[in-house]
Amino acid sequence: MPSLILIALWGVGGSAIIYLAGLQNIPQVMYEAATVDGANAFQKFFRITLPLLSPTIFFQLVLGLIGVFQTFTPAFIAAGETGGPLQSGLFYMLYIYNRGFISLRMGYASALAWIMTLFILVVTVIVLRSSRYWVYYETDRSQNR
Repeated sequence: MPSLILIALWGVGGSAIIYLAGLQNIPQVMYEAATVDGANAFQKFFRITLPLLSPTIFFQLVLGLIGVFQTFTPAFIAAGETGGPLQSGLFYMLYIYNRGFISLRMGYASALAWIMTLFILVVTVIVLRSSRYWVYYETDRSQNR
């Protein structure tokens, strides 16, 4: 299991680049105005950085949730088709693979894949609906919430 975690950490670089782009998109004028108003670093982070970075956080959250549910390759390579000792690496996608291609139960595997698709859809819709409460878009300032 630790090797699977290390493999997953290898992919953090792409997310870091997206967060860096989001941070570079925050205007420096906002920080200068906060400094003139007497804000400390803690206040700048929670009043400027976090709200203006929330669309990037939202984007990464949705992609991360979808990606987590579809974990297959690292588990298959590291643990094999059985899922390793005590099936500790038996992720849902690997289970679908086992049912479809090892047990030759394609109908059951297809049903499992549809269940996963619906589950991902429900979780994504929940995140999308909740985003109106915590994601700040500058164009929404003129609208009443």
